[in-house]
Amino acid sequence: MGSRRPVGVLLINLGSPTSPRPGAVRRYLREFLGDPRVLELPAPLRWFFLHAVILPSRSQTTAAAYAKIWSAEGSPLLVHSRALCDALTKTLGDPYAVALAMRYGEPSLTDALGQLARADVERVLAIPLFPQYASASTGSACEALFRAASRGPKVPPLEVMGAFYDDPRFTASLATVTGEALGNFRHDHVLFSFHGLPERQIKRSDASGRHCLSSKSCCADIRPANRFCYRAQCYATARAVATALSLANDHWSVSFQSRLGRTPWLQPYTDHVLPELRHKGVRRLAVVCPSFVADCLETLEEIGIRAREQWHTLGGEELRLAPCLNAHPAWIGALARMIRTHGQPAHP
Repeated sequence: MGSRRPVGVLLINLGSPTSPRPGAVRRYLREFLGDPRVLELPAPLRWFFLHAVILPSRSQTTAAAYAKIWSAEGSPLLVHSRALCDALTKTLGDPYAVALAMRYGEPSLTDALGQLARADVERVLAIPLFPQYASASTGSACEALFRAASRGPKVPPLEVMGAFYDDPRFTASLATVTGEALGNFRHDHVLFSFHGLPERQIKRSDASGRHCLSSKSCCADIRPANRFCYRAQCYATARAVATALSLANDHWSVSFQSRLGRTPWLQPYTDHVLPELRHKGVRRLAVVCPSFVADCLETLEEIGIRAREQWHTLGGEELRLAPCLNAHPAWIGALARMIRTHGQPAHP
């Protein structure tokens, strides 16, 4: 009797340009911001806004930002994602075949599915590496995944791991990595800075149509109306990690970064919160970015460089950015357990 075929594990992250040069960044931004789940405009208006406004103005500045964080090995997001894939392959062993794909750019979903097909997997477990659900990230990745899978001659049995924002294995590993980074740092405050989203996307996720963004306490817990609410899931992650780190309630807060355009995005904005914290007397600030599992432009450049410069300009003494999970052993072990017990209740 032959040995059992492996289970395919498909890790999906966002993606990055192939180089920090303006041309490569322009091609990446065109694919990324051309996604109707990301830039929610009617197709003709989206095309015009992208090609007439965004790409001409942002390609050069974004390329310059990437150049500040680019390593000899390449894009930090891709480097860390590959390291996670390699480490997970060793940890899971022969019963599993692990592949990496990017929603935008390379390695593509089509190539990764082909890799798993050549490994003769019996089924595919796809893991969008976005802890909190959003249509623009997880939703887009799932849509592209099923589209890519449907093009092949044989569509494999396909499952998707959902948002893991409150999975104790994820939050425990995040607390471990954050605790190690901040262990010798006498911080006055811990800021959990999540990627932002337009408010309209949050309101559309509300099953009741009356709950999300209706009050200051709407994200105090998860209930049927907001179980798909990205903002509520962000707060749930922050509460779990703050509890694990034994942070007092007045010693941590939540903010949102990386907004685009003039429509209202989730508030408070990270760059607006920094002056408020300085006004309250905070001098030594720690920042954690729990919506990213791998360090990338938004963590290393937006927070690690720009926010740190802003903090120093405001008179702050130090801003320390906690690294993302990347390929830390605690995260590798946690993710391996999540994969092995997929579909079963989570345990620490």
